[in-house]
Amino acid sequence: MKRNLFLKIFFSYLVIISLSFLILHSLVKDKVNNIVTSRIEQELMHYAELVDLNTPLAMSGNLPRISQISRSRVTLVDAKGIVFADSEKEITGLENHLYRPEIQEARLRGKGKSVRYSSTLGVDMLYVAVVIQDGKKVNGYVRLARPLHDVQNAVEQVYQSIFLAMMIGAMLSLLVALFFAWRLSAPIRMMEEFTQRLRQGLPVGALRMQTSDETRTLADNINYLVEELQDKIRLANEEKGKLMTALTSINEGVLILNREERIEFLSPSLAGILSGQYVDFIGKTLLEAFRNVELQKAYQGFKSTKSGLSREIALGGADPVIMRVSLSEVQGLPDEEKTMIVFHDVTRLKKLERIRTDFVANVTHEIRTPLTAVIGYLETLQAGALENPEDAKRFIDIMLKQARRLNRLVEDLMTISRIELGEVLLHFEEIVLPEVTENVISLLDATAAAKKIKIQNRLPQNLPQIKADRDRLIQVLVNVLDNAVKFTPDGGLITIDAEEKAENVELTISDTGIGIPREEIQRLGERFYRVDKTRSRELGGTGLGLSIVKHLMIAHGGRMEIESQMGKGTKVLLFFPVTKG
Repeated sequence: MKRNLFLKIFFSYLVIISLSFLILHSLVKDKVNNIVTSRIEQELMHYAELVDLNTPLAMSGNLPRISQISRSRVTLVDAKGIVFADSEKEITGLENHLYRPEIQEARLRGKGKSVRYSSTLGVDMLYVAVVIQDGKKVNGYVRLARPLHDVQNAVEQVYQSIFLAMMIGAMLSLLVALFFAWRLSAPIRMMEEFTQRLRQGLPVGALRMQTSDETRTLADNINYLVEELQDKIRLANEEKGKLMTALTSINEGVLILNREERIEFLSPSLAGILSGQYVDFIGKTLLEAFRNVELQKAYQGFKSTKSGLSREIALGGADPVIMRVSLSEVQGLPDEEKTMIVFHDVTRLKKLERIRTDFVANVTHEIRTPLTAVIGYLETLQAGALENPEDAKRFIDIMLKQARRLNRLVEDLMTISRIELGEVLLHFEEIVLPEVTENVISLLDATAAAKKIKIQNRLPQNLPQIKADRDRLIQVLVNVLDNAVKFTPDGGLITIDAEEKAENVELTISDTGIGIPREEIQRLGERFYRVDKTRSRELGGTGLGLSIVKHLMIAHGGRMEIESQMGKGTKVLLFFPVTKG
């Protein structure tokens, strides 16, 4: 135990004693100094008065004797201030003393004194002077002087005796202070040890005090509070265990705000849902933690009405999480207002709903044309065209072409839907990009040769490896190169380049095709979006190729960019992260 309380009590006594003796010291020393100095002044004044009883001639002859008896320097000065006798100095060369302070005071009052530096002797001196009178006539002055260090020695001798008595008293006072400080702090030390064991969760029993003062009452109160606290802690732990079991077993996330509108609890399920986008929730307000205006508005609406509220809110940035948020008041807390917010993740449901809606709309739009053609030709055949073998064969070829287009459309729709739902499992491996690119070019050689299009593969062999799914990478390259071949006029050129930039391998596929209007470029990658819808359908496109490429590149941690100018061709840039280590 740190003896803080003991030291505080002891040093309090020490400070009081020290201040008392310091004050006593300052008062006594000044008083002693004044008393001793006054006594010496009176002593010198008596000697001066005795000397004054003799004639100047008698005083001059007995000056050494008088100096010895009075233990002082004796100086005789005439009425004009001229020194005519001195016990320690030759009078020759001594200056006029008439205007010395003690002489002037004696001239006016009969007696005078002063303390000053003596230029004659070179020390501080105490001077007293008495006037020599014959009736009312002033014949001169008797002056006695004693060095001030003699006065100080006398003061020190007296003060040493007093100081010794003060030190003895101080030591006895400190011993008494030490004893009482120890006795006063002992019960507090026992209470500290008791509460420290209680804080550490160790068995404590009861606090027993042998005193009969307030500390005994305090110990009894502590024992009572400990018993009550232990009962409440036991009940609280039971309730907390039940609550945590319930909160961790449900899928919904739970968040609780205190009366200061700061987060004090976050369920593990909600922390798991939001861990990728938000951190450090505890102690923050909703706006600080989520930075979401809609969530803050929902909370303000709940605060104003005090009634339950439910709302769908998107949390996050580029990949938002759609939450159904329910706000309610925590019951059973009359002295503290708390708010509970329940988060139900409906992201997947919303995504499925959107995909279903888009699928129905897109399929309805995209299937109408080929299906109408198939139905029309079937009705024509049914009406008698079968009797003409040439027409029947031509109609069947057209229907087969449209049916194959429908099949490609369904396959692409299923592929992109699985990618968006995250159901496509990617098997990553170290890929040498030039080898894969060469294999893809060989798949399109025949189509390109039919249009007399030349494909130049200019990939350097020293490119760093990338980590990718081989089959999906081939699908990406086939889609991009197939578009380039489709939309490049006969005799055109397709160039494939690559270089390493900022921890990425940048693969560039350029063509000399018809190009794309600048305002249309940003929409490329949307499902079923075509720049030239009529020509795209004629060439057999489904409008999903670049959308598949875009999503597969994101799944690989990369991205797709497109640059184009009308009449000058199109450039597709694919960015693949470089494998590290």
